[in-house]
Amino acid sequence: MEDQIVSAIQIAYDPSADQTLKRQAFDYVNRLRQEPSAWQPCLNLSLQVPRHPPVIRIFSLDIVNNAIQAGVVDDQGLKLVKEQLLAYLQKFYTAPAQEGAPDSGNMINKFAQTITYLFSAFYASGWESCFDDLLALTSTQAGFRANYSGVVFYLIVLNSIHDEIGDQLLSRSRAEQDRANSLKDLIRARDVQKIAQSWQEILTHWHTSNDFIAELCLKAIGKWVSWVDISFVVNQSMLELLFQQLERAQKVESRVGEEEARDAAIDVFTETVAKKMPAADKVAVIEFLNLETVVSRLVACPPLSSSRASNYDVDLAETVAKLVNTVVVDIVKVLDTEAQSSATWAKAEQLLAAFLPHLLRFFSDIFDEVCSTVLVAMNDVLSFLRRTSQGEAASAQRAAMLLPILKAIFTKMRYDDTSDWNPEDDQTDEAEFQELRKRLAALQAVIAAADEELYIEAISTLVHNTLQQLHTKDTQLDWRDLDLALYEIFLIGDLAVRGGGLYQKNKPNSPAAEKLIQMMLEMVQSNIGSYQHPAIQLQYMEICVRYSNFFERHTDYIQPVLENFLQLAHHTSLKVKSRAWYLTQRLIRQLRSHVGGAAEAVVQSLQDLLTVRAELPSDSDKDDMSSDGDSGNDSTFTSQLYLFEAVGCVCGSVSVPTEKQAQYVTAIMQPMFSDIERNLELARSGNELANLQVHHEIMALGTIARGFSDFTPGATGQNASAEPSSQAKQAFAQVAEATLVALTALKSSFQIRTAARFAFSRLIGIVGTGMMQQLPQWVNGLLTESSSRDEMALFLRLLDQVIFSFKNDISGFLDTIFSSLIERVFAGISAPTSGTDDEIELAELKREYLNFLLVILGNELGSVLVSGTNQPIFESIIGSIEHLARDVEDFPSAKMALLLLSRMCTTWGGPDVISVTGQTTLDTPTPSPALAGFDEFMITRFSPLCWALPSNPSFNSKDAQARQALAEAAGLQKTIYTKTGQQYLTWLQNNELRNMGMNDAMINDYLQKLATMEMKNFKAFFPKFIAQGGQM
Repeated sequence: MEDQIVSAIQIAYDPSADQTLKRQAFDYVNRLRQEPSAWQPCLNLSLQVPRHPPVIRIFSLDIVNNAIQAGVVDDQGLKLVKEQLLAYLQKFYTAPAQEGAPDSGNMINKFAQTITYLFSAFYASGWESCFDDLLALTSTQAGFRANYSGVVFYLIVLNSIHDEIGDQLLSRSRAEQDRANSLKDLIRARDVQKIAQSWQEILTHWHTSNDFIAELCLKAIGKWVSWVDISFVVNQSMLELLFQQLERAQKVESRVGEEEARDAAIDVFTETVAKKMPAADKVAVIEFLNLETVVSRLVACPPLSSSRASNYDVDLAETVAKLVNTVVVDIVKVLDTEAQSSATWAKAEQLLAAFLPHLLRFFSDIFDEVCSTVLVAMNDVLSFLRRTSQGEAASAQRAAMLLPILKAIFTKMRYDDTSDWNPEDDQTDEAEFQELRKRLAALQAVIAAADEELYIEAISTLVHNTLQQLHTKDTQLDWRDLDLALYEIFLIGDLAVRGGGLYQKNKPNSPAAEKLIQMMLEMVQSNIGSYQHPAIQLQYMEICVRYSNFFERHTDYIQPVLENFLQLAHHTSLKVKSRAWYLTQRLIRQLRSHVGGAAEAVVQSLQDLLTVRAELPSDSDKDDMSSDGDSGNDSTFTSQLYLFEAVGCVCGSVSVPTEKQAQYVTAIMQPMFSDIERNLELARSGNELANLQVHHEIMALGTIARGFSDFTPGATGQNASAEPSSQAKQAFAQVAEATLVALTALKSSFQIRTAARFAFSRLIGIVGTGMMQQLPQWVNGLLTESSSRDEMALFLRLLDQVIFSFKNDISGFLDTIFSSLIERVFAGISAPTSGTDDEIELAELKREYLNFLLVILGNELGSVLVSGTNQPIFESIIGSIEHLARDVEDFPSAKMALLLLSRMCTTWGGPDVISVTGQTTLDTPTPSPALAGFDEFMITRFSPLCWALPSNPSFNSKDAQARQALAEAAGLQKTIYTKTGQQYLTWLQNNELRNMGMNDAMINDYLQKLATMEMKNFKAFFPKFIAQGGQM
């Protein structure tokens, strides 16, 4: 069998072997993993002399290890594996008996894994001498722990055993964790003293002569200290050895491997201080280890003395930073848990003050990975200072800690002198820096909460000093300093505009707002908008937009700022330019009432950017298209649309004379009308570029309309916009006409339908009733045979808008299109689905269909549903609503369907025969429905639907959406009762409730609640009634 195994492994891992043979070999070796007895020949192969090739030995030993770990090897087998493996180790890993070449590192690790699994399997009972046997490998006649091969193997096993039973990051089952805990208890009781002694002996013998052994030993100590008694590490003998290892850091040049041993020694201190212990003991350990002095010496060592030196050791900096982070986090925990009057708390406060310079040193490190290492500690310190700064208990010492921390944050927020800002380069480093800035901003916010006055003053001083330098140095000021000042102006807004704006009753709403207003004045007076650096220009625009209400009080600065924005809209950098387009739109919209006087200047300045040039996506664009489907060209056009909205917004400002409004927008739109006409014939013949050009022109025209006016016909209230002038209506009527011409000619194009639908929704409010005559043409163009479910849903939503805008004039049009439209919707709902996207679109279409009917009823157009034209389809509509009301897979649609049925009852059920309080109405004691027989229809068709969902076996009454649907079912019952009164109660008693198995007492109780409860209370009662299985 051994020969077969060797042959199979050789074939399986031979690149030149026949593929059929390789498959057979892989099948065979994979079957070996499932064979309970395969470990025996594999053990022989892994230990056989002369040795097999490494691939055979490693594979064979893997089979053995898997068998031991899986528990398929009995006690006799475990003993056999142990004896044979120890015999091999004694023969080849002890001096002077070593024979042949040493095993490879991979093979040593595999043997160590086997020992670890044997330890786990029967150290408790069967191999009590495990560590004695391993320690025997480390000694020679020439010296104690002097056998290199044996010491290396022993230390690798110690590290492996910790990983198996002591690693807290490893996920284990409850049984596995209990077994691990039991093994740790046994080690602590039996062998930990001799193991700890061996660490000292190994470090004493090898501490400078072999860096690899020193590293392995220190790693083992660092791991084991978390679960053995701390005295095995924190004692004079061991500390002397550890401090000797730390002396490696004082070397200007380290040999290969020495740095790893040095870092491992520091990690021992980190793991030691991180060990769980009472607060007083924690403080005592930190003091006994003299960690502040340890860190001070490490910070001053040659590899860390200068972060800008060529020999600066970033790995060492991270390792020491980790130690500082751990110490400070634990100190803060002590301060949080101990009473301030205790001696432990006082010592911890002194330690915090001592470690703060070290924390700031690594926090301010120019390498972000070092800074990130201490962010947790910095956040904990700031949170502690925030908590203790409340009231009189805050000491001057703790308050004094905040300013140096804040200044350190400023330092880290600044772009490094070695970094540059290039918007066209790879943005990985920039993204990482901006992510770090976000984390630093969160720390700043904690400082603001701890001492708002200090925070405001520090930022104000930074900004003022920087802008003063700009006046004296002009463009020689480093852009990084100016960027930092602007970034801080942007951030302080989180505090200054917390109440919703800079001003309240024409005064600054807070001290922070007052300082920010001063900083804004300094900024705009410094003419930063003309500073020639992209990062500064972007920050400047973002700030102006964020604090636009500053300009509402300081209108003199609007013109120069707007001129800056218009200049930056022509920037050579695409990133700056496209962002400027968006921010220009934001600024003009927010200051709309103040920029009307600049309308002509804005239009003239942006005229050259308002030319639409469609570009088909290249092959690379198609391959690299983003998840939202936008190619690079699409994203540029999307940004350009903001400019069209900006000019529409400035032209539509109330401060622009009405005749000028129409004149300006016509001047912008006329070239686009001509361009659409030019490309229409080409697009009709199938030219993709021409089709895309028409799409872009329509989108641009619709966007101008969106910017020009927010007016919605029928809207009332304080925020309702003024109706556009007749000149403006006439100008945008041309947009509607041009769009409709293109839509009629190209309605088979999805792109054109999408653009036309967008433009139509924006034109309704401006053109108004002038579009009524065109509505049939719009419908024919927007809803075609090829329209998807998604288009249908969007079209229904558009019709909702039309109904709301023209509800007094829409009845005839709606009556004409209603039946054909509903039939199209039914076809879309009944069409088969394939995939998640289809199911999402189907659910959206169902809800838009139900909402469309609700909008019709809500705008008192219910007569359309029952008109002579649409009567034939009425029963199908009711059937579709009934089907959706029963849909246990789509509770939102079921809820809407039940709500729609209630609305139908309200519309056609006639006057209430029961008042809101549950009393019979004297004027109408019997039902008088608006539609003949509708009272019976409500009771016999609608009422049973209230029980359809809960009677479905798949119904889950604990689902939140299910409870909402049940509440609407309760509302439907209550509505039917208010329209029919006792007639409905009699029906429920004799039919529905009786058929559900309720007895007389339950029926009477239920009917009483239905009759007497208010609507809100009954809606709350019914879901609980269902959830409790009908128990009241």
